[in-house]
Amino acid sequence: MADNSQKMSYHAGEAKGQAQEKASNMVDRASNAAQSAKESVQEAGQQMQAKAQGAADAVKDATGMNK
Repeated sequence: MADNSQKMSYHAGEAKGQAQEKASNMVDRASNAAQSAKESVQEAGQQMQAKAQGAADAVKDATGMNK
């Protein structure tokens, strides 16, 4: 009977380890997705800032304020 109990305990520990690994992988994937989204937002913001600066320069050129 002790042999059966040991097997059950081993399998329970094995299942717990697999669950912890899966959870860790899910957290890693979520973290990577969040980082990717952050970088995308930062890039979009930089592009908008560059376009706004270009538009402001175009207005200054058109009005002669850039001389």
